[in-house]
Amino acid sequence: MLFRSYNYPQWWIDKARANWPAEWQALLEAGNAHPPLTLRVNRRKTTVKAYLGLLSQAGIEAMQIGPMAVRMAQPLPVAAIPGFDEGWVSVQDAAAQLAAPLLELQSGMRVLDACAAPGGKSGHLLETADIDLLALDQDPDRLQRVAQNLDRLQLNAAMRCGDARQRDWWDGRPFDRILADVPCTASGIVRRHPDIRWLRRPSDSGDLARLASAILDNLWGMLHPGGKLLLVTCSIWPEESSLPAEAFARRHDAVVLPAPGQLLPTQTLNIDHDGLFYALLQKPAV
Repeated sequence: MLFRSYNYPQWWIDKARANWPAEWQALLEAGNAHPPLTLRVNRRKTTVKAYLGLLSQAGIEAMQIGPMAVRMAQPLPVAAIPGFDEGWVSVQDAAAQLAAPLLELQSGMRVLDACAAPGGKSGHLLETADIDLLALDQDPDRLQRVAQNLDRLQLNAAMRCGDARQRDWWDGRPFDRILADVPCTASGIVRRHPDIRWLRRPSDSGDLARLASAILDNLWGMLHPGGKLLLVTCSIWPEESSLPAEAFARRHDAVVLPAPGQLLPTQTLNIDHDGLFYALLQKPAV
């Protein structure tokens, strides 16, 4: 039985083969691999070149794998990472580091990070430009983690506890940019959370896609005409990513802008990232 040799439920294997017939074996193998420790260098504090030099002086091997992404040769506890407590770097996968640049932020913009916890993308947004950021999450404990992450980076954002499907938390002022990292099965980050494959059910993709669509429909009404919304999921299943993104664009006559689309989990010498999906949508100007 394939589920024994690959250590996945049979339905997961069947789904991978159906959706990714050329890549399904590599996908399953990537999910069984050890995840890397990737850091995002805080451009407000230092440069990638300078930080790699600091690591070299400390006898720590690492290499650059993205514009601000540094992959450690060996994982370390955060307390042992040079400059971590001072906010020079944050732990963030290389694929997740694509979000902030895609939004093309400019100083003074009003930005919403919906479903913000634990705050990795919030920190990156604030490192990129001097923006007015609202970090939203419906879980107060997880929202506290956002605050802790931003405190370490010495960055500030407004915090709001609320459901992204509702509007009771919104002050009525539209946003120039919205980052919507919506709920999904997390099938693209199974190497970081191996139990996901056994905890998920075949029906979860449809349920979570409907939840994500409700969130997106609500947030769209909070976006300025001409503003941009970035949809992100950490799923490799099309019914949670490309299909709802296409349906949303048709439903709202959104302008689909260039974005990476589906990134499959990859682990090579120079490329090492989780499986994420990106869709960048612009609201037509009035």
